[in-house]
Amino acid sequence: MNRKTNPGLKIICLNRKASFNYFFEDLFEAGIVLKGSEIKSVRDGKVNIADSYAVEKRGEIVLINSHISPYKQASYSNHKPDDVRKLLLNKKEINKLIGKMQRDGLTLVPTKMYFKKGKAKIELAVAKGKKQYDKRATKKSRDWNREKARYIRRSS
Repeated sequence: MNRKTNPGLKIICLNRKASFNYFFEDLFEAGIVLKGSEIKSVRDGKVNIADSYAVEKRGEIVLINSHISPYKQASYSNHKPDDVRKLLLNKKEINKLIGKMQRDGLTLVPTKMYFKKGKAKIELAVAKGKKQYDKRATKKSRDWNREKARYIRRSS
């Protein structure tokens, strides 16, 4: 299955669990402040953003619970794997996100991490949590579409 993507993007990791647990409203692209050993580990693909989320701290948006494995060759100057990482957004975008989080009770969930023109970027989704019955309905419709496609393929 050859997926067509933007040639300038190199996807590092995806958060597949996010689309099952949340309804997405908006998507934002943000840069990440990383240390030297962190960027080396990211280039190796040793990143996990499955349980991470973003919050506001002192007027900035930070990423919490993202796991970047320690880089073996960094020795004493290595980083903490579960450190809080600052996200780079415009002031206007930060104010918009903070307003949505406070007013509407939405959350910021990272959906994917990638390289764009050599810089590490993260895609944030302004999301609302799904209830259990929403998750069941999503699974039911996905299964029904799969069965429908099988039936059409067999009949033709």
